[in-house]
Amino acid sequence: MNSGPTSNGNHHDPAAVEDGHLPGNGTDGINTHKEDPSNEDGSASSTVHNEQLASVDGGAEKKGSHEEGAEEDGEDEDDEDEEPSLKYERIGGDLAGILEKETASTIALGAKLMAIGTHAGVVHISTLDGTIIKSYRAHTASVNDITLDSQDEFVATASMDGQVVIYGVAGTETYSFDLKRPIKAIALDPQFAKKGTRAFVCGGMAGTLVMHEKGWLGHKESLIHSNEGPIWAIAWRSTLIAWANDVGIRIYDTNTEGKLMSIARPTGSPRADLFKCTLRWQDDTTLLVAWADHIMLARIRTRSTRGGAPGVSLVVEITAHFQVDCMLSGIVPHLNPLGSFLTLDYIPPDTFSNEETQDREEQRRKAANMPELRIISRTGEELSSDALTVKDYHRNGCNDYWLEPSIDAADPFYIVVSPKNLIRVKLRDAVDHVTWLVERERYEEALTAVEQLDSGKGANVAEVGRKYIEHLVEQGEFEKAAHLCTRVFGTNAKDWEDSIFIFRKRGHLEAITPYVPTKEPQLSRIVYEMVIAHFLQHDLESLLRTIREWPVEIYDIAAVIVAVKARVDRAPGSAILMECIAELYMRNKQPGKALEYYLRLRNPSVFDLIREHNLLVVVRDQALLLVEFDQELEKSKQKQEAPKNKNSGILKGKGKDKAASQAITLLVDHPHAIPVVLYAEYESGRLIDFLRASNYYSLEKAYKICNTKDMVPEMVFLLGRMGGDENNKEALNLIIERLGDVNRAIDFARDQNDDDLWERLLKYSETRPAFIRGLLENVGAEINPIGLIRRIKNGLEIPGLKEALIKILSDFNLQA
Repeated sequence: MNSGPTSNGNHHDPAAVEDGHLPGNGTDGINTHKEDPSNEDGSASSTVHNEQLASVDGGAEKKGSHEEGAEEDGEDEDDEDEEPSLKYERIGGDLAGILEKETASTIALGAKLMAIGTHAGVVHISTLDGTIIKSYRAHTASVNDITLDSQDEFVATASMDGQVVIYGVAGTETYSFDLKRPIKAIALDPQFAKKGTRAFVCGGMAGTLVMHEKGWLGHKESLIHSNEGPIWAIAWRSTLIAWANDVGIRIYDTNTEGKLMSIARPTGSPRADLFKCTLRWQDDTTLLVAWADHIMLARIRTRSTRGGAPGVSLVVEITAHFQVDCMLSGIVPHLNPLGSFLTLDYIPPDTFSNEETQDREEQRRKAANMPELRIISRTGEELSSDALTVKDYHRNGCNDYWLEPSIDAADPFYIVVSPKNLIRVKLRDAVDHVTWLVERERYEEALTAVEQLDSGKGANVAEVGRKYIEHLVEQGEFEKAAHLCTRVFGTNAKDWEDSIFIFRKRGHLEAITPYVPTKEPQLSRIVYEMVIAHFLQHDLESLLRTIREWPVEIYDIAAVIVAVKARVDRAPGSAILMECIAELYMRNKQPGKALEYYLRLRNPSVFDLIREHNLLVVVRDQALLLVEFDQELEKSKQKQEAPKNKNSGILKGKGKDKAASQAITLLVDHPHAIPVVLYAEYESGRLIDFLRASNYYSLEKAYKICNTKDMVPEMVFLLGRMGGDENNKEALNLIIERLGDVNRAIDFARDQNDDDLWERLLKYSETRPAFIRGLLENVGAEINPIGLIRRIKNGLEIPGLKEALIKILSDFNLQA
């Protein structure tokens, strides 16, 4: 036998649970109301449903407890991190209102019903949530014991008035027996409703255990046992009946009508009537006993009869027996851990040690402590302890409390009864575990736990995740919080949008942007545009990354282009802004507009862009910029590559070598796209052909460029194309003065078909023998040879004049 249970450190402090206003350790958190133990009027507040009735993890002292139950401030803080095993809630409904006026004395639980006996002799039958079905006065004094049959069809009560009443819940079948002496305990045949015998056993202060069975002539009585003091408790399971008296515990077999070995009361036990005995059949062969401060586990087993007699006999074997440090008001088998016990414990108040004192205050009865629910292992080790504060606990004794288990194995629970309170006790489940973790801000564990739960179990991943994210944001862990959003929010668009605005408010929008969904779910356009606008003002790198990653369908790209273009105009030298606007133009299928910015950015992909999107016409105005950029690339490349690549591809222009480039090659291959300046610089030999073939240039600008480059033939062509007397005269002067080409002068004058030009040419030729001979050789309809010959000055030597004149005369004779 153990001297008392040991503690594993999981002892929980009491909490105020007065008048139905109870603190929580489960899912419902509410305020605690403190009631002074000295309050004798027992006033209580209004009934409240589903409130928590016990405080664990040291919460009682924090939430307000009675003075006697307060723990020392130096209690080990490690206890606060121990998760409780049980959760509590007050049973409200009709019963709560009844107990404000009456006091409960005993309880019985069935599969669907609950029966409460009171000290006024009234029996209340209710549903398990406290809704009254029937109430009736069965006795004139306290109900000492109450029980339900296995079918919830009959309620049997035993009272101090000596009466036993068996009441049919659904029908009119009711039995009443006057046994003259106070009855302390009663038990119905487990098959009471199914058997016609309607058997039950009862006992009390008369010291006899009597079986009552219904026969032809009414109920008959059979004495089972007597002469060992009052009967304090009875429990009937299958064919075995166990009862407790002053001597100990005995067991009777209804099949053999034989008494089995008795279990003696432990030596030194207090009076049997002061601290009640609880008998609980754990199964058909295991009896659990709690009496005073002792717990015993007895197993019924079979053995062969001695002396060779046929058959077997039943014997009782004590498999566990230990003593605890309190008095036991109730005990039930407990499921977690398997094989443990749940006990309802009463800690007697301190008594005065000076019996001779005359001080009435010292002689005053001390206030009782709060009852406790403890989980105790089969070896007697205390696994956890919860202190309950129920109304008027300071007035109650050990026998005023009851602990009853439910029959429902699928959803087990326990009921704790005090004179003024009914408390439902349940095992904490996975949802409670999640709630407990959240309350302690252990969010990562809570989120992992809730993700493992089946949907619809009462815990929500998003709810836990939201709290976790809010916690991380408060702690400044924005990257971690953002990474968590996908895991938590999934396809919940509203949660995503709310979080994005929170990150923006905190100035860390860039943390969540990489995780913002663009489909499944697709958020409101306002959200996406808000993110872009924020980055445009505060973080251009994030803006560029966002533009590249987000599909254009989710936001108004035209509006974004306008906003970014305005920033570019204010800061034209910003490379990152130019990248942004170029990327936007490309994504909006406007490569021509993007080209300008890629050229300014010296983006090597610009040549591929021109080819891919046929931007040769567009690039005409930026052709010089394109060539300059290409030259820069070529120089950079030449520095990095071997010298053999230096001279690859030579273009000829104006007598000097120019390094070939993909820009020049590209533009020259498309003559309508290249401007005059590039021909003049890199392909001067082809410029005249371009000028004749193309209409995509300005004559005035082209002439200015040619004039700068001193490109006379091109200047002549352009002046002729521009037309006008002055331009024609200037063109002719260039031919005569700069080129000295009589044939070209004649062709020019002929093309212009201008008499003034001919006259100018003839006058110019009067002193120039080469021109006179050229004119004579090209005499035609435009030139009168006689007039030309007359213009020749005397003494002017003209080489080839004779041959020219012979040719003119010969042509004249032929025409004649």
